[in-house]
Amino acid sequence: MRLSTEKQQMIGVRTEEAKIVSLKKTIRTVGRIDYDETRIARVHTKIPGWIEKVYVDYVGQIVKKGQPLFTIYSPELVATQEEFLLALKARGQLVESRFEEVARGAESLLASTRRRLELWDITDEQIERLARTGEVQKTLTLYAPVDGVVLKRNAYEQMRITADTNVYEIADLSTIWVYADIYEYEMPLIKEGQPATMKLAYFPGETFRGKIVYVYPYLEGKTRTLKVRMEFPNPDLKLRPDMYADVEIDVPLGKSLVVSEEAVIDTGMRQFVFVDRGNGYFEPRDVKLGLKVDDHYQILEGLKPGERVVTSANFLIDSESRLSAALGGMSHSH
Repeated sequence: MRLSTEKQQMIGVRTEEAKIVSLKKTIRTVGRIDYDETRIARVHTKIPGWIEKVYVDYVGQIVKKGQPLFTIYSPELVATQEEFLLALKARGQLVESRFEEVARGAESLLASTRRRLELWDITDEQIERLARTGEVQKTLTLYAPVDGVVLKRNAYEQMRITADTNVYEIADLSTIWVYADIYEYEMPLIKEGQPATMKLAYFPGETFRGKIVYVYPYLEGKTRTLKVRMEFPNPDLKLRPDMYADVEIDVPLGKSLVVSEEAVIDTGMRQFVFVDRGNGYFEPRDVKLGLKVDDHYQILEGLKPGERVVTSANFLIDSESRLSAALGGMSHSH
């Protein structure tokens, strides 16, 4: 097919070079933030007793590690502290004993009451204070073991609890999970370990960085989408469960030969481009397309790097060449 320079200018022919570039496909989806199910702390008390005071009194409350949750009054705790003070006193009196066994017995009684207090999470500092002041603590305060959000609360004043009572469940929010759905045709591109970025309307201008940690092995029936789970660090606890985010996953595709999407004519039966052979000659050439990335197509077969393809007015050239072919056919039939 040949077109004069004037004709090319008149219909607005433009060409570009088919070139090799590093391709990456960006998958965009919406993510829902959730807590990390592997980071749930359950708060139990190791001694039976009655709750005297509740400091954290609703589900959804954000707590910091070391923040008081509740205090418990336990007769057992009081009795063990009194035993400890008696054992301390006895050791003081019997340490000089001529009978070595008596001194050793006082020492082991003191060690065993101390061990019992330690098993109940009484700190060394609290035990030293008890030994120094001789003041028995009537109640024990339990503290949040992690920074996070309260998922369950089973603490009410005057309630009796035992070692079996699950008093609080706290989700550690220092790392959060994000669930997102990926379209079926994007499935081959998704792998565990791939980096992901996330933006939220709540925090304009901020980008959060995480990675895919799990790709679910099945499709959602109705939507034909694949669920993935990502993990993002959340050191300042800004990101909260049930927030929604715009997620992007960049998939590197390596180096590929590409042309602009405008260069490709797709008839539904075949895809082809017009190659500029120089001197006004244009050759229609079938191509095998790979992925469409932004506004470019990956070319798997049919073109070589450096060949020039028509990106503008190619439909006009196509109709012109069909017309020529038809006219040529007609003239042969006479």
